[in-house]
Amino acid sequence: MIGSRTRSREIALQVLYSCDGTPAPVPGHWEETLADVECSTEIRTFARELIEGVLADRARIDALIAGAADNWEISRLATVDRNILRVSVHELLSRPDIPAKVSINEAIELGKRFSTAQSGAFINGILDRIRRDLGLPVDEGPREPARGETG
Repeated sequence: MIGSRTRSREIALQVLYSCDGTPAPVPGHWEETLADVECSTEIRTFARELIEGVLADRARIDALIAGAADNWEISRLATVDRNILRVSVHELLSRPDIPAKVSINEAIELGKRFSTAQSGAFINGILDRIRRDLGLPVDEGPREPARGETG
């Protein structure tokens, strides 16, 4: 059985995928998409937190991804991979309650499930570089906020 946070990440990925390419996604559009998904309130709440967090900080998140993706413009990344990376980077930046290792492993699994056979390794490389640049440990427990993180 799939975990509730994993399901939330899948839903967030689907909604963010549908918003991709839009400079400022209209809340009504993605909220309708989220409302149409059959899931528990707990799953929907975490998915909403991820979506709102990514959309609110997308420029910073994209800059971190672009900086870690040597010789790749973020627009050239596969849409699925780009949004998997966005969700995970948001977690690395804003969710100290989620160990970095968990965020990275979840992103790798999403890449394997929803993208190409090579996506897992590509996503792992990008996220590990961002994790190191942020000075985050790979430990198993909750972590301290990233440098410059406000909570």
